[in-house]
Amino acid sequence: MAPFQYIERSSPFSTKKGKTLPVFAVTPAYIETGMIDPLALSWAEKAGFKAEPGAFSLIPNDEGHVGGALFGLGTDPSESPFLTGKLARSLPAGDWHIETAPLTASRLLLGYGLGSYSFRRYLKEQPAGPKLLIPQDADGAEIKRILAGVFLARDLINTPTNDMGPADLEDAFRKLGSHYDAEVSVIEGDALLEQNFPLVHTVGRASSQAPRLLEMRWGKKGHRRITLVGKGVCFDTGGLDIKSAAGMLLMKKDMGGAANVMGLALMIMDAKLKVDLRVIIPAVENSIAGNAFRPGDVYRSRKGLSVQIDNTDAEGRLVLADALAYADEDAPDLLIDMATLTGAARVALGPDLPPFFTDDGDLAQDIFEAGMATDDPLWRMPLHKGYERLLKTQIADLTNAPAGGMAGAITAALFLKRFVTNTGSWAHFDIYGWNPSERPHSPAGGEAQGIRALYRHIKSS
Repeated sequence: MAPFQYIERSSPFSTKKGKTLPVFAVTPAYIETGMIDPLALSWAEKAGFKAEPGAFSLIPNDEGHVGGALFGLGTDPSESPFLTGKLARSLPAGDWHIETAPLTASRLLLGYGLGSYSFRRYLKEQPAGPKLLIPQDADGAEIKRILAGVFLARDLINTPTNDMGPADLEDAFRKLGSHYDAEVSVIEGDALLEQNFPLVHTVGRASSQAPRLLEMRWGKKGHRRITLVGKGVCFDTGGLDIKSAAGMLLMKKDMGGAANVMGLALMIMDAKLKVDLRVIIPAVENSIAGNAFRPGDVYRSRKGLSVQIDNTDAEGRLVLADALAYADEDAPDLLIDMATLTGAARVALGPDLPPFFTDDGDLAQDIFEAGMATDDPLWRMPLHKGYERLLKTQIADLTNAPAGGMAGAITAALFLKRFVTNTGSWAHFDIYGWNPSERPHSPAGGEAQGIRALYRHIKSS
């Protein structure tokens, strides 16, 4: 069974058994010492090809047709391990293979595959791209499932809210579950109040699409119990504390946490890991209407803690609070939540390096090492207990928006921590879910962050 794809696209890899054209992915030393095919070497010398990082040149054959390609990796390929993503956007259509490269086949192919992504759902033209042969020494199935998980997250984030509201996210969630024979259940609308998810209902009630809680179960009882929770705010106006026009431009990505846990779940299920998996997504739209929640309101959470609303634009932690409390009731072995939660996290670490928070030192070290090993970097930040005082308010147990604006990512994580009391190992990931500009392994737009690292951790633990 092929990995699940939300948007159907042709594979960037070739299954052709006949002739394919060679790509010489080389460092300067390959050219200086003459370690490549004579025809390629001759062309490199004539064309002045120096193998700088990302340099590309087609090689003509004796008849003047395309006979191959040169691709520069620079002096130290490890500095940009996914540089080969540029190949997918440089090679002309056709079937290709890597002839020489000082990289492992799996790393080279994963970089190429990541760089092959494009979001073309709304474009008329669907040009054919190049296809790269998977050699026998590479784990093709593993590469394809990782790409499928990443592409799913990117597709969901890139899709605008007119096609990715709470109902659409539910549809994608159900399709993912159906593909892997998972059990899916949904609590929608006023049923959220009846089943004690008051904060999910509060945030989403002003939208024309009802708020809902999505849940998926997969795997076998008795295996390691892993629960993934993802923030699914399909669009965030800011509510009555309305965002500026510029602040709303990227708010289709505010369900990036949901998109990423779905991508991670895909990898886990496709690999048939021996886990008891549970995925929970509160899917809402933070809209403005007569029944929108207000600054100053106080609401009781699923946990029983009361929350004072000091800013309706701090809605993500509200829906996560109910979802985390629900997940925590089963005390899983590992509880992970992912959310596009705070601008403070981006101020601290920028768009490429998501912070995570946990009290489990061993888990933190394992996640950090998995991130380094997969070139999917993550950085631990502190759950500084001294800042818990900032969550206090006079008439409720907690405020959702501490005054002062300092340590915003930490106070948000501390807020969430109040709803996780039974689970031993919990980690919160404050991701951006977006590439502001093109990089070798991805175009600008929606991005999967941390899930390749988490997949490696879960697979190896």
